[in-house]
Amino acid sequence: MLIRRAAAQTTTAVLHHLRRFSTAALLQEIDTPVQFYYLDGFPRPDPKYDETIHAIPRVISGKSIAAKERNAGRVPSIVFEAEDGQHGGNKRLISVQTNQIKKLVNHLGQSFFLSRLFELEVRPEFGSDEIVEKVRVLPRKLHLHAGTDAVLNVTFIRAPSSAWLKVDVPLVYRGDDVSPGLKKGLANLVRWHAWPRLLGSALNIIKRTVKYLCPADIIPPYIDVDLSELDVGQKIVAGDLKVHPALKLLRSKDEAVCKIMGARVSDQRKSK
Repeated sequence: MLIRRAAAQTTTAVLHHLRRFSTAALLQEIDTPVQFYYLDGFPRPDPKYDETIHAIPRVISGKSIAAKERNAGRVPSIVFEAEDGQHGGNKRLISVQTNQIKKLVNHLGQSFFLSRLFELEVRPEFGSDEIVEKVRVLPRKLHLHAGTDAVLNVTFIRAPSSAWLKVDVPLVYRGDDVSPGLKKGLANLVRWHAWPRLLGSALNIIKRTVKYLCPADIIPPYIDVDLSELDVGQKIVAGDLKVHPALKLLRSKDEAVCKIMGARVSDQRKSK
């Protein structure tokens, strides 16, 4: 049993090392800094949600300290430097305002909050005129309470223009109202007037986000997935998604993100 457990731990460690090495190899391909810009026809962040996140330094960490911070209306957080797109050093312990983070998450949605850049200002105390650090950041992780959705922790990663960051970009599905496959399913239901017996074609959403390595300046807030020409039995894979050419897909290009499932007549209908 001990041998098996040790072997499993070794395998996990090797796979983790390979994943980090492969990303590092991608980053090494980018020899010289390049200025990137959003291109026409691709989603870009809505300036309506531009906001500076306010924070104060936190000297120590621990469960009791975190509980005191939450009781005081603050969220214990960390901001750090990216080294391979998602891991790194130069960590700073901070606390942010619970109401501000909760408002942003509620307005944007969790996935969209984690794919959007913000300005972060660290001050000695809230309301102070002195700025300890001012930097652009990407929320990396958001930990919510399972029962109440209260914000428990937030991790931020610094996002200067030179950074390449791993981002789980949300997918937004459009065109379902004109999709030939979905329209066929609806037509069948209307024709037979027997919706309990006939299950019309339906969209099977397999992925809500897709991971990319992104230049910090052009992180997409979301990716549009066009269903307008999708028929029954057809699928869209990660390689079909239309994104900025600088983005690097970190999943197999053949991985399905959605599929239109065909209509099936019930056993009762077949027996007639």
